[in-house]
Amino acid sequence: MKGIMCCIGSIALACSSAVYSAQTFDHEGKYNIAKGFMPTAPEQSIRSLKPFLGDFRILSTKQYRQDEQAKFSPVDFAVSWGLFAKPNVAQHIHVQQYDRFLNWKMNPLPVSPQSAMQMVSNMHMIPASPDVLKQLNQVKRGDLVRLQGDLVEVKDGDLVWTSSLTNTDVGEGGCELFRVKHVQWLQKVQM
Repeated sequence: MKGIMCCIGSIALACSSAVYSAQTFDHEGKYNIAKGFMPTAPEQSIRSLKPFLGDFRILSTKQYRQDEQAKFSPVDFAVSWGLFAKPNVAQHIHVQQYDRFLNWKMNPLPVSPQSAMQMVSNMHMIPASPDVLKQLNQVKRGDLVRLQGDLVEVKDGDLVWTSSLTNTDVGEGGCELFRVKHVQWLQKVQM
């Protein structure tokens, strides 16, 4: 499994993402899930685990097209919520996204490291429709968005990629695999 390092102050903590070889996939139907459709490839399935709704400050977005996860999740959002979604707090969270990893840090922390870990996450976004995919691609750093959908499990042959179901876990399996059905902007950054 590939980990996501979250640097909180001087403490490094890991949450997880699945590991896959980096390669380009161009088989017919393999990208249906990432395009907002249900799977058509016989070895693929998507299963809802839990309804999910939240208001999230977008700290960063990262598009993916070359890794195997791109068949399901074309974009990751680094998000914060609660106290960390307030603009005057979120602006002090420094993030770096790469290879489905999220590194973040904030000095000083306004809360304990344990509480801080529960207010920042790297979410692997799966669009539930082509329109939602368009909306996800319009989300920018600084936006406050309400996202509604389901935490899911995706299967592709022997591969099983399962979402975390809580914001209190770290380590292996600690990231959300979020199939988004609705995007609503609560605040949109003016460019």
